[in-house]
Amino acid sequence: MMPDTVDRVPVHTDEEINRRIALETARRFSHFAAHPEEIDNRLDELDAEWDVERLLEANASAFAFTGLVLGITASRKWLLLPALVTAFLFQHAIQGWCPPVPVLRRLGFRTQTEIEQERYGLKALRGDFEGLREAADRLAAVIAAIELRLDGRSRQGPGRTP
Repeated sequence: MMPDTVDRVPVHTDEEINRRIALETARRFSHFAAHPEEIDNRLDELDAEWDVERLLEANASAFAFTGLVLGITASRKWLLLPALVTAFLFQHAIQGWCPPVPVLRRLGFRTQTEIEQERYGLKALRGDFEGLREAADRLAAVIAAIELRLDGRSRQGPGRTP
């Protein structure tokens, strides 16, 4: 069975590394809870952070292109490099694992989901979602009113209003 897209990299990552990445994120939450004036800068950093997938894709294409150029200019044996890289990239697409992933995770590269969790945690610390509950309650009331109106209309027949 293949893991979900969101879980496929963490599932194939050593639990100690996953724990270390989560603890580092928690440490940052503690820091920014004490220093909320720094949250905007951290959010900018998160916008620029490369996730493990993006880094893997960039490295794979660089190695494949290098192997292709060397295969054409130096020795046909170099054409094995793009073939190998393509196989690894396909393996990663299917399973969420390939040989570079454990190395990248040990270096601290996170998944997009892990980055987004930090982003939304920081936004919550900053207070971005404080009015959301009230807005959600208003939206639920509007939806309930619409459903009541639709239910009333359907009982009275088509074209009639309650």
